[in-house]
Amino acid sequence: MNIKQALKEKNKLVKRNNELFQKFDNYNSVEAESVRPYDPKESLENWLKGINELATLKAVIHKANIEVYEKIFRLSELKSAVSLLRRVDCKEGKHSASRMSDRVVIYDSAVTLVERDNLIENLEREIESIQEELDNHNSRQTI
Repeated sequence: MNIKQALKEKNKLVKRNNELFQKFDNYNSVEAESVRPYDPKESLENWLKGINELATLKAVIHKANIEVYEKIFRLSELKSAVSLLRRVDCKEGKHSASRMSDRVVIYDSAVTLVERDNLIENLEREIESIQEELDNHNSRQTI
């Protein structure tokens, strides 16, 4: 199995564990003499087993990714940076203070909208490049 396949398996385990917990949670305490479509004890037991499977699989994936941790962390930080930059206000020029006021405010941006957008574009190119490297690693690296 390669890392790409292991990541897909991890996502399936997460989904299955969530479903098992929901079954346990929904049917653990029901009105007396109600029919339970699922056995909560069995769901609980399978959920606990699933937690162990997931922890083991995550550990194996992490060990296989040691050589690319810096890229993984950089990718995460770049994505966060892009998200934050998208929220930066880059207003310039005259704008009304509010809809209820005739007052005009003149704004000046240290970083212009065009500069911000160019920075985001450059970061997104780097994100794509790193993601491509990680995708290649994930499909080649066996665990």
